[in-house]
Amino acid sequence: MGSSDITSLALVCLTLLAILHSSHAQNSPQDYLNGHNAARSAVGVGPMTWDANVAAFAQNYANQRIGDCALMHSGGGGKYGENIAVGSGDFTGAAAVGLWVGEKPNYDYNSNSCLRGQCGHYTQVVWRNSVRLGCARVRCNSGSWFITCNYDPPGNYVGQKPY
Repeated sequence: MGSSDITSLALVCLTLLAILHSSHAQNSPQDYLNGHNAARSAVGVGPMTWDANVAAFAQNYANQRIGDCALMHSGGGGKYGENIAVGSGDFTGAAAVGLWVGEKPNYDYNSNSCLRGQCGHYTQVVWRNSVRLGCARVRCNSGSWFITCNYDPPGNYVGQKPY
């Protein structure tokens, strides 16, 4: 093998590594945790930790939704709290968390209610008692992405403030 062959092989390997890295960018457990924990820190709530059991539950649920990724809640949370999001293109886990946290302006702490639009995704992200997180992302048959995060213990209890 000549030096030009080795150089070509090295370039192919580096290109493949870059593609693999970019396909996992903003979808790692730490990426999900970073978004959640930044939002929690902003309101004085302690950090969450990644939980393999909760993540396995999230992955199982996400796998069931591959054929129908319509954005509707269908009770997939079970014993865990749940947030779901659907997006197109290169919709990442970090982007989904950003959507949920983006509901913060809709939430009024004093009245513990949504002033306008949705805020329940946000309140689950910052729910003080939810301390374990597991998330999953799957490509749907339609080509869109389905992302779910599950929370243990669950939050969003009527009449209780998240923090």
